[in-house]
Amino acid sequence: MKKFLNDPEDFVDEMLDGIYRAHPQLTYVAEDRRCMVTAKPRTGKVGLATGGGSGHLPLFLGYVGEGMLDGAAVGGVFQSPSAEQMYEVTKHIDQGAGVVYIYGNYTGDIINFDMAAELADLDGIKVTQVVGNDDIASSIVGEEHKRRGVAGIFFVFKAAGAAAAEGLSLDEVTRIADKARLRTRTIGVALSSCVVPEIGHATFSIGPDEMEIGMGIHGEPGISRKKLAPADSVIDEMMERVFAEQSFSDRDEVAVLVNGLGGTPKEELYILFRRVSQLLGVRGVQAKHVWIGEFATAMEMAGASISILHLDEELDRLIGAPANTPFFSHYKA
Repeated sequence: MKKFLNDPEDFVDEMLDGIYRAHPQLTYVAEDRRCMVTAKPRTGKVGLATGGGSGHLPLFLGYVGEGMLDGAAVGGVFQSPSAEQMYEVTKHIDQGAGVVYIYGNYTGDIINFDMAAELADLDGIKVTQVVGNDDIASSIVGEEHKRRGVAGIFFVFKAAGAAAAEGLSLDEVTRIADKARLRTRTIGVALSSCVVPEIGHATFSIGPDEMEIGMGIHGEPGISRKKLAPADSVIDEMMERVFAEQSFSDRDEVAVLVNGLGGTPKEELYILFRRVSQLLGVRGVQAKHVWIGEFATAMEMAGASISILHLDEELDRLIGAPANTPFFSHYKA
């Protein structure tokens, strides 16, 4: 293991200390750095909260800010935050209009978010939940409820955050978040493993000339492992699965996220997007909003994921709305 760290057990808390020192618009509650909130919550606005394991920056912490989330709780690397941590975040960000939880479809997160919602209910705080499940490689059509939440949750954060910033009600923000979830599909490919600091060695093994289509962001098994292929061939295989689940018509519009998993140069991500754009163009589909970079990583894993959000007029407006967080900024042209 070659990493810039001190004691591996301090990895998450020292990372958080660095974030708070760099970004004073963020703070934390309950004397717990792992309970991040925006320093200036807006009165009367629906609160948005997320959470999950560390090791995925800028997910989850990086999207706390204007036009997106109001709070996030994180656990250790690839470990869920506790129900109590989520509850503390919820109490702080509730401004009288209720709170929406948006998080990935993982057992530990589901259990702890459910418990946090129950605690909030005892305080009279209304909480709704939207569980991201965009990873098409993790379960078949018809059993989407079993699918993992991965990088496509970024689109749910963005749409819901814009809706809350417009002053929409809890029910409306929840509806929009769920619509973004339902219209998003993601598939990834991994080229290498990653190292959890406290473990000190690779989470799994993969050959130097191999790739795994559909691998999860914690090293969960994918669809197939095979020899590394040219970039266009990789994208062709991935997008074939996306197109099989999304019905596009000529002149439809989409938002595209080409996400690096932590160890992939941005140059390579643009090569991948080139082919995604070509394949969309063949179908007459316009990539209206495009983001390329690291949005949901897996420590230093080499690889990438492609997320496609099928836009409608409402989602187009919300995805294009301004947002400003320490890790993400978007301004209308």
